[in-house]
Amino acid sequence: MLGDLLLGGGLCYSKSRFSLQKGERTVKTVEYERPVYYYETDRMDCVHHSNYIRWFEEARIHFMRVCGMSLEGLEAEGIVSPVLTAEAEYKSMARFGETVRVETGIESYTGTRIAFFYTVRDKETGIIRCTGKTSHCFLSEAGRPVVLRKANPEYDLAVRRALEDDPVGKEQET
Repeated sequence: MLGDLLLGGGLCYSKSRFSLQKGERTVKTVEYERPVYYYETDRMDCVHHSNYIRWFEEARIHFMRVCGMSLEGLEAEGIVSPVLTAEAEYKSMARFGETVRVETGIESYTGTRIAFFYTVRDKETGIIRCTGKTSHCFLSEAGRPVVLRKANPEYDLAVRRALEDDPVGKEQET
């Protein structure tokens, strides 16, 4: 466990691991834990579907921090990362009073685009509540595409380490 953080009023639990198989490679995932708040539910006493996308964003930002890819740092250098797509597949209902864990990892990275995957599970039972993914690009403040390898080599290397299961940086960038 990397530690507990206070983020958005919720307790954040973080655990990194290299055990999730995506195709033929093992990728790093980070778990983000948060309570389900009453205001996130609807008349059916379950979490409104729009909140899962917010949870994806919280978990993505947490993943990036844990992996040394601070979004604040990237934006301070004039690089933004807007959402291109967001997908969610709802499996079962999360309810007020429960705690969920959002497992996050990098699905793909091209240097100009990045995609993340998410699995939301009930903390106590492990039942999957939702799965999803988001894709993002990297742009300059002027709105032009940015190649991170050139614009921010340190950030690019941190992404590659998280994606390529290179937690201690033994592999050299090509």
